[in-house]
Amino acid sequence: MSKISRREFFGRAALVGGGALVASTPILSSCAGKGDKMVPLRQPGEYYIPVLNDKADDGRELKAGLIGCGGRGTGAAANMLEAAAGVKFTAFGDVFEDRIEESIANLTEWGYDVSGVQKFVGFDAYKKVIDSGVDVVILTTPPLFRPYHFQYAVSKGVHAFLEKPVAVDAKGCRTVIAAAKQAQAKKLAVVTGTQRHHQRAYVEAFKRIQEGMIGDITGGNVYWNQGMLWFREREKGWSDMEWAIRDWVNWKCMSGDHIVEQHVHNIDVFMWMMGGAHPIKATGFGSRQRRVTGDQYDNFSIDFEFENGVHLHSMCRQINGCANNVSEVVRGTKGWWASDGIIRDYKGNVLWQYDFKNDEEAKFKQYDPYVLEHVDLINHIRKGEMLDQATETAMSSLAGVMGREAAYTGKTIAWDEIMAMDMDFLPGEPDTLTLGNLEAVQHPVIAVPGDGTID
Repeated sequence: MSKISRREFFGRAALVGGGALVASTPILSSCAGKGDKMVPLRQPGEYYIPVLNDKADDGRELKAGLIGCGGRGTGAAANMLEAAAGVKFTAFGDVFEDRIEESIANLTEWGYDVSGVQKFVGFDAYKKVIDSGVDVVILTTPPLFRPYHFQYAVSKGVHAFLEKPVAVDAKGCRTVIAAAKQAQAKKLAVVTGTQRHHQRAYVEAFKRIQEGMIGDITGGNVYWNQGMLWFREREKGWSDMEWAIRDWVNWKCMSGDHIVEQHVHNIDVFMWMMGGAHPIKATGFGSRQRRVTGDQYDNFSIDFEFENGVHLHSMCRQINGCANNVSEVVRGTKGWWASDGIIRDYKGNVLWQYDFKNDEEAKFKQYDPYVLEHVDLINHIRKGEMLDQATETAMSSLAGVMGREAAYTGKTIAWDEIMAMDMDFLPGEPDTLTLGNLEAVQHPVIAVPGDGTID
């Protein structure tokens, strides 16, 4: 019922591509040779596999709140309503009233009942939504504000969906990790917008990699190369802060730059397949060549080094007229997996392939991982079971921050260094901010590698 967004289009591309190859490629045993027995990377029960039914189980009625009523927030609200019966949105919050009205109008046009929602406007709207009596909240403001909204939700015992990235700087990532520990203690369910974790083709590949089908992981490549994203020219009457928020994907303080805001998906996939391991250092480069507004780069190329000499090459670009590629590859001692849904050995034999037609189309009606992540969230809430995705997404977000700073400075940045760094992009307390002046807009700084500074 909801429209397919740009994010959903790219999210489905790998899944559909994998299914299209099933009929033409022979499937071979993963144990073709006598001495080729699979050795699991981890035992079953040591890693999380979500139950991905078409819809959440019926249960108690849930009141939901939406904080951040832009396109992604509106889409996430539709996804939650699609995922479960017995969920009612009772409160919407945003800095701008027009965004709330537009979100309600769109959801109503798509056939969802959001009548009677309370509307809260301003930087403190997040507190008012959370305090209004909701059971679960969707956090989809520009990610600069996400850690503090999550922290408050946890303090009030409210379950949460956090869109990725969960933070844009080192302090924000630490804040999310600390809040996630409190959420665990309170047995809250927390799901993040790294939807590959709820995409059946990816989940099945993850299981087989953990079972040892590709052997020990030795490296990989991840990409998010596409054309330029949207931007907003400054309009008459907009303050610095209003322009930065309305044009948020182009300002590093708001989005973290696109290596954090968008490419975190691909970095996160590799870290997930690695069993949650984080890189120990990053070296890379990037540049700004075509961007119209903001202070971000247009491209990044980062070498992430993990323990035991494992290297991940990360590449992302947002420039029109260039080769596009949104994908991941994970390589092991026995073979490699690509996000087209295939595991191959190094002789080109197919060891396993996701069969979209038989594994998904024949068994399920709901294929959209943006909906399935909410199925998982609602199931955990109704069962009273704790679920923590915030910690792993904070780690993935911090890896993106580390890669960004490596490119901005031209230096090799270590994990311990970025984790401890006093890096805070928030220009004040989250609920006392105003739509006034913003230093990042008044005096934008485009990073110059080699000048000895770091954000």
